[in-house]
Amino acid sequence: MKIMFSAGEASGDLHGARLAEGVRRLAPEAGMFGFGGAQMAAAGVRLVADCAAYSVMGVWEVVTNLSRILSLLDLLAEAMERERPDLLVLIDYPDFNWRLAKRAKALGVRVFSYIPPSAWAWRKGRAKACAKLADEFVAIFPFELPVYQAAGANISFAGNPLVDTVRPSMTKEEARAFFGVREESYPILLLPGSRKQEISLVFPAMLAGARRIAEEKPEAAFFLPVAPGMDQARMERMAAEAGVGITFARERTYDLMGVTRFALATSGTVVMEAALMGLPCIVLYRLSPLSYFIGKLLVHVQYFSLPNILLGEMAQPELLQDEANPDRIFKEARRFWAEPGHGERVRAKLRAACERLGPPGASERVARRIVDAASGGTA
Repeated sequence: MKIMFSAGEASGDLHGARLAEGVRRLAPEAGMFGFGGAQMAAAGVRLVADCAAYSVMGVWEVVTNLSRILSLLDLLAEAMERERPDLLVLIDYPDFNWRLAKRAKALGVRVFSYIPPSAWAWRKGRAKACAKLADEFVAIFPFELPVYQAAGANISFAGNPLVDTVRPSMTKEEARAFFGVREESYPILLLPGSRKQEISLVFPAMLAGARRIAEEKPEAAFFLPVAPGMDQARMERMAAEAGVGITFARERTYDLMGVTRFALATSGTVVMEAALMGLPCIVLYRLSPLSYFIGKLLVHVQYFSLPNILLGEMAQPELLQDEANPDRIFKEARRFWAEPGHGERVRAKLRAACERLGPPGASERVARRIVDAASGGTA
């Protein structure tokens, strides 16, 4: 049995590594190769190309790197033709991976899509196009299924891998000591996102809101976990200019989530991770005026943060564009210390959202489906 993987960024590398580990346990004889990163390589995937060398975002960045990206597509297609895998596993990274899927289809290689394109939110026509290329799809959120089912895709929901990975490594007492959270303080987490655009557009509003909070609640203590690739020096300068004291942390983010009262968070997967840790968020997002205008035309969703989407209701506040301002942030934050029971009501909603992610063991279940598909079976 031979399986080819394609995962083009850090999150995909992590998902791919977990799938590869599961495949190795279920089918030790399986040969695995493809496009991924260090974690997939450590899990036994022989890399044809390393995704770390091809990490680009934004329209201009893609245009300026187009020749390299097309060369990568040719390289992977040549490897596929040479090695003739029983299955190509696509992991997220839609714009590139579905071009590779077309090459696989032409070669008669079966295609398995894990974390398919977000057709539920926009470009719903993609679901029909993808359904013609992939033999099987597995989604990580249940709300992704209907648009693909309507397009005739063989799609299922096998649970979300975050359920297995989001957990503390220390007790709350150990975490408070580790991060220096004083008993008399009121700890608040800042989650500005890791992308440069998010730091530029969202972090200033977050800092302005934090300053308003500190003015009324001087015992407020702000913490910010720094992920790899984030420019801590830049954020430190921005915080100093805004007059906000922040403790920056470089490890054990989930433990930090476990000892803070609530978070000001840029919309993204981190909001779902916070929910799994029982941490309420005030969810913020800002785009450039042009991107926002285009987004309003193309994206039609009632909510934009994952817990709210899962529940179909506003379980925690979402402040988009001009609403992400100091007054609104402060108003929502103040409810946590001024309204008795508010925090627990939000946490109860978050627990209900997390229950919809399915039971533990998602990666193992998906690995089983991959092995079955590579063997010529179906889910």
